[in-house]
Amino acid sequence: MNLKTRKLTLIAILGAIIVVMGLTPLGFIPLGILSITTMHIPVIIGAVLEGPVVGGLVGLIFGLFSVFNAVTRPTPVSFVFLNPMVSVVPRILIGVITGYVYKFLKDKNNDKLKLFMNIFWALVSAFMAYMIYKSFSGGASLSNKIFSIIFFAIALVMLYLSVNYKRKDFALAVAAFCGTFTNSILVLGLIYLLYAQRYVTALGVANETAAKVIFSSLITNGIPEAIVAIIIASSVGYSVLKRRK
Repeated sequence: MNLKTRKLTLIAILGAIIVVMGLTPLGFIPLGILSITTMHIPVIIGAVLEGPVVGGLVGLIFGLFSVFNAVTRPTPVSFVFLNPMVSVVPRILIGVITGYVYKFLKDKNNDKLKLFMNIFWALVSAFMAYMIYKSFSGGASLSNKIFSIIFFAIALVMLYLSVNYKRKDFALAVAAFCGTFTNSILVLGLIYLLYAQRYVTALGVANETAAKVIFSSLITNGIPEAIVAIIIASSVGYSVLKRRK
């Protein structure tokens, strides 16, 4: 299989995975009143395996499916995803930025990347511990409490593995982190800039709390999404790249 055919095949496979995830519960994980997406993970994997162009094209499929989903399965806030600036452009940039970050870091000093991930998982563990405290002290739903505990346990395990692991794949983890937050920051930032008042009105929230409501999702959604992306994308990417070698 030549390089061009391999890239086209990977785009088709990952694009199909995105569609399947979007049409089934695999694409979203309920977290109390929140729902975190896993549909950015195929984009990150494509970018790591074949570079920013392939990642960007897989991201395009993700973005177009977001528009399709907003049209066919509308919710009170689906109108924001009818705008390609919100639904398509950030998803393309997931692949582009992830691809370039991985390309830049893959031959860099692994010890520095490991230190970055150690700090990241320590901060995530502390944040998830705080979320558990808030869940139990604030009377959150049972599902919210359960998922807070699960993600706290995952963060602790990942911190332990990050500190003790000898495998040379920390560039993958950092790239997955950057790709996840590219999606979160751009989508939420554009929602705030373009639709802030209309968005919070649809949620039944006071207009003066628009910034707090929208950007709090950067933490409450972005961190669990990053956890899932780092675990899955790092594992899949490392396995495939190792087989190629």
